[in-house]
Amino acid sequence: MSNTFHIGAGPLSVQQLKTLLSGKHQLELATEAQQRIQRCREYLERKLNDTNDLYYGINTGFGSLCDVAIDKTQIEQLQENLVLSHSCGIGALVPQPIIKLMLLLKAHALGLGHSGVRVELVQRVLELYNRNIIPVIYEQGSLGASGDLAPLAHLSLTLIGKGEVYYKGETVPSLQALQAEGLEPLTLKAKEGLALLNGTQFMTAYGVHTLLLAHRLAGQVDMISAVSLDAFDAKTEPFNALVHQVRPFSGQIAVAQNIREWRAGSAIAAANKPYVQDPYSFRCIPQVHGASWDVVQHVTQVFETEINSVTDNPLIFPEEDEILSGGNFHGQPLALALDYLKLALSEYGSISERRTYQLITGHRDLPRYLASSEGLNSGLMIPQYTAASLVSRNKQLCSPASVDSIPSSAGQEDHVSMGANAAVQALHVAENLERILAIELLTAMQALDFRKPLTSSPRIEKLRTDYRAIITFNDQDRELYKDMEATLGFLRKV
Repeated sequence: MSNTFHIGAGPLSVQQLKTLLSGKHQLELATEAQQRIQRCREYLERKLNDTNDLYYGINTGFGSLCDVAIDKTQIEQLQENLVLSHSCGIGALVPQPIIKLMLLLKAHALGLGHSGVRVELVQRVLELYNRNIIPVIYEQGSLGASGDLAPLAHLSLTLIGKGEVYYKGETVPSLQALQAEGLEPLTLKAKEGLALLNGTQFMTAYGVHTLLLAHRLAGQVDMISAVSLDAFDAKTEPFNALVHQVRPFSGQIAVAQNIREWRAGSAIAAANKPYVQDPYSFRCIPQVHGASWDVVQHVTQVFETEINSVTDNPLIFPEEDEILSGGNFHGQPLALALDYLKLALSEYGSISERRTYQLITGHRDLPRYLASSEGLNSGLMIPQYTAASLVSRNKQLCSPASVDSIPSSAGQEDHVSMGANAAVQALHVAENLERILAIELLTAMQALDFRKPLTSSPRIEKLRTDYRAIITFNDQDRELYKDMEATLGFLRKV
């Protein structure tokens, strides 16, 4: 049974978006949003009818063609031409959940009432969402500056019956899907093509999707590292609250508390240790994980500001009698935040791989490579190689996209954010992190079993029982990619 959610009734949060995307919600345009849109549209139509003033992209050309006036009889053709000419995406296909999120975000932004579109247009965007008519969009093509032009053009093609969509498990022409649902293609009116294409919904959707994954992984990295701490027979002192009270970063304090809670009641943790200190990958978990968590929190705040912003151009302010051409479509705030997020997620993976490495080196009374019979069996030697490869790949992806800029449109658009590239990279980093953490959990559970008959905490023992119901102890060499994939599946359900 579906629930109805009213778009435009108030600001959206990342957690609200998670709820909407994970449930079967039908979206409707809130009454107050309809009123804002209608008021703005009526104002724009009066301005176009009563004056001969030029307004960028409404009755002029685009980009460096902004000084070319367009006859009133050609305004509708101008908007369709914009969508057609800007549909220049290429490369890998954007995942469908991200495209669906783009539809939601675009409708929400238009519903804020400064874009000059018709209510009918926003309602059609919501129809695509509700009926699961998902435009086919390509990963590459946006500079993240004059809006996400190419990706949003592909989204907009569907509204006019062009391009392709995912519909009922198939890729079909948009017109076919619209007709199957009893919908006619729209004719874009003044400003509407430009309002659809100008905006940061590609970057924002990728960022939100990545943040939702990052929030889950940030909790799981503490859980997995707690298993590794007991598996490595690590000390408890580095997690004492006193240590963190004198360096009170919020993330650091929270991580230390998480670790204490996970290890509470562990006989392994409570046992006397003959070691003075543990390696940094264990001892500095609160400092490293905490710093990354603080970044995730900061980036979440950035994206929640963007979600609830108007990012097309020009912007229309009926009450102030202003149509203003500005640069809210520029993705710099997102590009910088996404590069920052990439670094934070990459560091989660970097320290995780080091713990995996330490667990297989034969230290702390553990057999080398955690093999039951060294030599005959290689044990968990090679999953660490895979983790190292993923960590290296993330380091490569962390080269900042936001420091690059290539001028376009004959120099009119002479500084761009490359935020779209940062957004795609950030998701790849997060996906790689998930795999790195799965390898650590696989390794830590194997090492923890060598600590028997000593037991870990009740929480970790419950986790081990659930895990071992799916992935058994590795007592002889086997195809480990199956264990790695099964561990990924386990983490996605924990």
